[in-house]
Formats: sequence, C-alpha cells, structure tokens
Amino acid sequence: MASIKKRPTKFIFVTGGVLSGLGKGITAASIGNLLKARGLKVNLQKCDPYLNVDAGTLNPREHGECFVTKDGAETDLDLGHYERFIDQELTQASSLMSGRVLQQIIQDERAGLYAGEDVQIIPHLTGLIADYIQKAGQGFDVHLVEIGGTVGDYESLSFIEAIRELGIRVGLENCLYVHVVYLPYLGASQETKTKPAQNSVRDLRGLGIAPDILVGRSENPANESVKEKLSLFCGVGTDAIALLPNASSIYQVPLTLEDTGIADVIAKRLDLKVAKPHLKEWRSVVDSATKQRSKRVKVGVVAKYMDNQDTYMSVFEALRSAAWANDVAVDIEWIEAESVEKASPDQRAKLLEAVDGIVVPGGFGTRGLEGKIAAAQYCLAKKKSYLGLCLGLQMAVIAAARNAGLKDATSRELDPDSPTKVIDFMAGQEGKENTGGTMRLGDYPCVLAKDSQAAKLYGKKDIVERHRHRYECNNDYRDQYQKWGIRAVGTSPDDKLVEIIEAIDHPFMMASQFHPEFKSRPNRAHPMFDGFIKSLLQK
Repeated sequence: MASIKKRPTKFIFVTGGVLSGLGKGITAASIGNLLKARGLKVNLQKCDPYLNVDAGTLNPREHGECFVTKDGAETDLDLGHYERFIDQELTQASSLMSGRVLQQIIQDERAGLYAGEDVQIIPHLTGLIADYIQKAGQGFDVHLVEIGGTVGDYESLSFIEAIRELGIRVGLENCLYVHVVYLPYLGASQETKTKPAQNSVRDLRGLGIAPDILVGRSENPANESVKEKLSLFCGVGTDAIALLPNASSIYQVPLTLEDTGIADVIAKRLDLKVAKPHLKEWRSVVDSATKQRSKRVKVGVVAKYMDNQDTYMSVFEALRSAAWANDVAVDIEWIEAESVEKASPDQRAKLLEAVDGIVVPGGFGTRGLEGKIAAAQYCLAKKKSYLGLCLGLQMAVIAAARNAGLKDATSRELDPDSPTKVIDFMAGQEGKENTGGTMRLGDYPCVLAKDSQAAKLYGKKDIVERHRHRYECNNDYRDQYQKWGIRAVGTSPDDKLVEIIEAIDHPFMMASQFHPEFKSRPNRAHPMFDGFIKSLLQK
C-alpha cells in the first residue's frame, strides 16, 4: 500500500504598516478562526522585536497584560486573543522575542557551535528566527505568524528578512503575506486617503516582500472604491483587499472578514483543502457580544495599573463573557487602589458602595497594596461580592486576618521584616524578586473541597489552572483561617499550597492563587467569573 504524502505546513505572515496598534493581532486571530472553522489544524505565533527574552519583565502600564501559556511562557497579550479566537491552548513556541533568539546565538557562539564562522545578522540571526518559526508550525496545516511593530522600524528588520527568507526556504506556494495598513479619513475633503498605505506597501516591497493580502483598517467604513485605488498602486487584486472599519466588538472581526471573502482567497492561494465554514457558534458569540441588554451590573476593578486598559485585557474579557452567559450587561469601573488606600472610612465606603461587586486582579510591587487590602476588608465586613485573582487572594487573606484581630498581618512583599507574614515566599524564591521567568508559571493541578462553592461552580473536584506568582499563603497560619472567617477550599494535590479561598457565611467571596481569566472563552465563561456575576444578580 502506497504511503500518503503529508502536505507541507502553510505559513501566513501578518505585518503592519503606517502606525502601531492597528489590530494585527486581532486580524491574525480572526484569520485563524476562519481557517479553523473550515476544518484546518491551525496554530498562531507572535514575533516581537523587543530585546527582552520574554514579556515577563515588561511594564504592564506600557505594554498591557502579560499573558501566560499552559507551559509557563510569559507572553504578549496577543496570545490571549489567539486563544480566545481559536479556542485552543498555545505553548511557549507561540511567542518569540528578539532577546530569546540573540541569547541563543550568543550561547551557541560561546559553545563553539559556529566552528570559527563570522556570526552575522544574515544568515545566522535571520536563519535562527526562521528555524523557530518553522519548528512552531510543525504538525499544523496552517501556521500564522504576526510580526510585531511596524514595517520600517529598525528593530523589526531581522524578522522581516527572516520571513522573506523562509518564503524561499519552504516555497512561495506554501506561504502568504498579509499586510495591515491604516486608511485615514480627512473630514475637510470628506475622503479616505490611501497614500499612507501605498507608502507602507512600498517600504515592504523594498525589503523584498510583496503582500498577497491587504487589510485596510479605518475608523469609519471606507468606500469600496478605495479597493480600486489600493489595487492599482499596491499591486494587490481587489479580491485580496479587505476593508476593516472599527467594530463595536472585536469578536465581529472574523465575520466581517468572512463577508469580504478573504478566507476563500487565502485557501485558494495556498491550495488548502477546506470544508464549508462552521461559524454558527461564533455567530452566537457575536450576537451575545453585541446584544443590547436592559439589565446591568456594575463591577469595580481595584487596579494599580490604570494608564492602559490592555493591562487587564483577559480580566475584562472574562467578565464580559460571564455577563453574556447570564444575559446581563456589565459596566466595568476602574477604582484606583491608591485612592482606596488614602480615603477616609466614609470616602472608602462611598467609593466601594457605588459598585455591585469588587474584583482585585493581579499585580506586582508595593504600590496600592494597602488599598487592595482595604477593599477586601470592606467586602468581608459588608458581605459584598468579591473576586480575587492571584494578588487578590493574598490581599483577601491579609484582610481576613486583620479583620479578625491580627492587625499587623501582612505579606513579605509589603514588609519583609514583619513577624506576621501570612503571605510569604514559596520555597527557593528569595532573592529573585526582580527577575523574569522564576515564578510559579503555567498549569498546576488543584483539588477542591467537595462541599465548597468552588466545587459547585466547577462541577468537579480536580481542576488545572494557570499561575504567575512568587508568593504563597504561609502554611503556619492555615489553622487560623476558620477563626478569620475564611476556608482554604482549593489546594495543591499534596495539600502544601493554597489555591482557592472562600469566605465563610458570605454570599460570594472567592479568590484564587491562579489566574482563571486566562482560561475564559467568549463562548464559555469561566466558572469563577460566572459565579461572581450570578452573585451580583441574586441581590
């Protein structure tokens, strides 16, 4: 019997021009969504030009949240979009930063692996980038690669050259280049301008890549005649140009792209054998995301990084998904942790009473921690719904201890010399406070108490969730939890680590040492967020 020849992986590269923040990540995720809906095995990867090894040490106020994969990679937030759009858990291979490649180059050079060669940007650095991309695509029908930054940035040149070379390596019939550009609208002349897009395509062509697909992003819908002009000056057929105006929900983008026919163009260009797209479930997601609802709940997020809403992207998306699942709209109100800390008791009560429930998300550093503790103390005392995420669990434990009379209760992060550290280092973490990749990262198992609210929400007692933290509940104080009015209802299988706590005799006060938001999906609300929203509706 003749063996069946395995079809090669097809590569789709997504680049951006004109300006950053256009939505390359959403575009890549949307294309992945449409191809997966056609029965293909799809993977996505983000290549970032930063000289960091990973996203673990990047400032969330500037770069948004650090998303964590199941195998513990600290990555750019776009991987969160990827996972939510294709409903698939990604791995470390889906995130590549310049620093990681350069680190490997230097290590190999020091180890003598280049056998005396001059180590150069081309072919060594670009070749290694291509190797990483090709390896990440193994075993998939289609591998989508988003190149961070904007064409023309000096720091992105190695990645642009690498994907040009990779096209030659795998055969141009097996790869396709998507370029996302900006189409500004001039109110004075009432027209959409294409010159910035033309210039960006010219820059890309100057680097050796001719785009196969153009995605034109705009604030408002552009006239279809724009396609003719872009086609003429950019050398891309009108059938391969998609116009993407701003959407009320990012989850609409796959369906907007579907309506342009771009997915079929891609399938034809890459000779992909595809089935009829199954988009019924995704259309339901969009219906839920865009439905107008009269019933609303207000959630206060006690935050310390308030410069950029992307800082808590997965938390916000998880809240929205849970709200949709309960057919209610959610208004998310930012509450500055330092404002809570500095407020008088009356001012604090007024601030926290204004919302239906409180979420305390993750974070690092001492700034604003006392405000988060105060918010947890208030929720405990007033029986207000509270959801703590990672740092939010640690603050809740301190709050419970202080409310019960242990006034000096604190964490090592706040006061390393305190004799009453109810939150402390986990083993082997001392001295690593400012280093990357050294925390408890990725998937870890958790066992839930049978009679707990958490077990009821999950519908099972054995779960696996993603972590990103350095501090843990100090086991020396666990026997006092009952007296403090809380229970450890989720622990590691060996019972040495506290994973979930619940308040006793409280409508809903639950906190996890892990980050449940990373596993939430727009079509499948996470149990903890679902339970939190339900508690707000039961008032």
